[in-house]
Amino acid sequence: MSQLNWELKKFDELSVTELYKILKLRSEVFVVEQNCVYLDTDDKDQQSFHFCGWMDEKLLAYVRILPPDISYAEPSIGRVATHPSYRKKGAGKELMQRAIEKTYTLYNSSGIKIGAQLYLHTFYTNLGFVQTSEPYVEDGIPHIEMLHTK
Repeated sequence: MSQLNWELKKFDELSVTELYKILKLRSEVFVVEQNCVYLDTDDKDQQSFHFCGWMDEKLLAYVRILPPDISYAEPSIGRVATHPSYRKKGAGKELMQRAIEKTYTLYNSSGIKIGAQLYLHTFYTNLGFVQTSEPYVEDGIPHIEMLHTK
């Protein structure tokens, strides 16, 4: 479907330029666009895999894949971001489908847990996630925990 070049890398495999572009996209989406002041660099990146969708030199889709026992008992997918110029083209859905597959391959787990922004409930439900918590507020934004199982 997409013309993106997909890459999965451990933190130590990222170039300085790749890391800069990842942090820039995360800042554009989560800090500027969502008007949310929070500390993005939370010391979880170093233990995570970084899954990127590139077109030429531009990062258009990104998630980080966290091992079990970092955010939850299960492995987790977080910091899901699609560049604003590349939305409504199916990239977010493709990104998550590929990230789910990569997570199961990396960790051979029976489930993946996420902390999803509440407004994305339907998006994640359509990908097979099920709500497992009541809504809660994180960094001023309503969230829910969701679980995907094989």
